[in-house]
Amino acid sequence: MELREETIESKEVFSGRLVKLRVDRVRLPNGRESTREVVVHRGAVAAVPLIDSDRVVMVRQFRQAAGETLLEIPAGTLDPGEDPAECVIRELEEEIGRRPNRVTLMFRSYLAPGYSSEMLHTFLAEDLVPIESSSDEDEFIEIVEVRLDEAVDKILSGEIKDAKSICGILMAQRFLATRDSERMRS
Repeated sequence: MELREETIESKEVFSGRLVKLRVDRVRLPNGRESTREVVVHRGAVAAVPLIDSDRVVMVRQFRQAAGETLLEIPAGTLDPGEDPAECVIRELEEEIGRRPNRVTLMFRSYLAPGYSSEMLHTFLAEDLVPIESSSDEDEFIEIVEVRLDEAVDKILSGEIKDAKSICGILMAQRFLATRDSERMRS
């Protein structure tokens, strides 16, 4: 059975600075019709910035949608047409005042494919160099350094609770362990 839905009609009902909202009328695989509400987002990046193989630079900031202050890995929205690797470097400079000499894409993921088109590109950022930076005027963040194993503990205790940080930290831990074991074999 073909699972694809056919878009019959699409109507933009809201256009904001970061997102658009679209309502699609679709034909289902069984021939019936339904509607889908889609948040259209141009995509984002996130990074697990490592000071060394043991310490991660994170940010603490208030998130209006969650209604609380969260401890997160740095992240930001792609500018139209921007390369994700260039965007993650820009975001790290703005948010944590450090420029990575090496960024490695670990994975790409849809954040909420049931209603959003947002694709997140998550990087490991290494060889960080401090730089002069200025954050966005509407962004208030606290920079926090955490040992990687402590960050994993904070995930397990529920202190770190946003999906991008959970996935990024756990994938970075796995990525580093795999890379270390490959180095030991060579």
